[in-house]
Amino acid sequence: MPDKTPHTFTLSDFDFDLPPELIAQHPAPQRSASRLLDGRSWPPADRIFRSLPELLAPGDLMVFNDTRVLKARLFGHKASGGHVELLIERVLQEGEVIAHMKVSKKPAPGAVLHFAGGRQQGGFDAQLLGRWPDAQGALFRLRLTGAADESPWELMQRHGHLPLPPYIERHQDGGHDPDEVEDNERYQTIFARQPGAVAAPTAALHFDAGVMTALAARGVQTAHVTLHVGSGTFQPVKTETIAEHHMHSEWYQVPTATLDAIAACRARGGRVLAIGTTTVRTLESLALTGRTEGETDIFITPGFDFKVVDLLITNFHLPKSTLMMLVSAFAGYAHTMQLYRHAIAERYRFFSYGDATLLARTSAQAHKTGA
Repeated sequence: MPDKTPHTFTLSDFDFDLPPELIAQHPAPQRSASRLLDGRSWPPADRIFRSLPELLAPGDLMVFNDTRVLKARLFGHKASGGHVELLIERVLQEGEVIAHMKVSKKPAPGAVLHFAGGRQQGGFDAQLLGRWPDAQGALFRLRLTGAADESPWELMQRHGHLPLPPYIERHQDGGHDPDEVEDNERYQTIFARQPGAVAAPTAALHFDAGVMTALAARGVQTAHVTLHVGSGTFQPVKTETIAEHHMHSEWYQVPTATLDAIAACRARGGRVLAIGTTTVRTLESLALTGRTEGETDIFITPGFDFKVVDLLITNFHLPKSTLMMLVSAFAGYAHTMQLYRHAIAERYRFFSYGDATLLARTSAQAHKTGA
């Protein structure tokens, strides 16, 4: 159908009414038992995710993000006894980290915070070095010191908790969380290899061994990229004029083998299927800059000219989110909004633990002209 999109988009264009009960609080009983809305055309088809292989063709290339979610949420206390919570955004050298801090009163540089009882009790200490990236920065730089001189990676794995999105209601306060065992398994993808993310590339949570075996039997090729998802993925857009929004930055890497796989896919006439918006952002950043590794703050909105990705699997996203804008850019604004109305009417489950949709790239020219 023609994409009657507005010439200039505002934040309100990406709003919709979502019944709160459709926000998934737990994953489907089995990964591939989630629902899949085949939205490549209209009307869409309601399917189960394990049917994905039959929707693809031999020679297609599936590209996934192999980032692994860190147990980056840490609960501790100040020397005064006040509670403090850290969300580690990235690990630097020499035991240093960059983190968000939640505390009643921010401590001064040089202060030492204690976690899991502190270093003297077998836990670790965190010395506040200052704000980051500058004196007015919203994040904090700290040096972690464990009882056995463990690395920040080891300390997080031993004492941390997975930083679930704010819309998944859990009792994460450092005490007992009855859902933690389930989350530790199901909020990681089966592709997770490279630690560094604070949020999962959730479109890949639907894949299991059975689906992968069926894809291989179908002749679908696979490749991977790495993009360490930051907490900025949940950052709300606060300006009605979306061009004024400042996109967060994330680190990515595209291996040489993946470059070769994409070239081979093009040569044989196959399609590139991105598993999730993080993979889209990585591949399109590569196309824009020519860099196979680095930071990207790419902001994809309707009118964007996609160079690499032909098909996309993604979950259903929040109203007014940058991810909603990316999907609208990829599949067409009017088509995307129509699909979301269908998904709500058919009671699809939304967000990280929710269901998925399969989308095809539309013409960027249609976005620009409204044709």
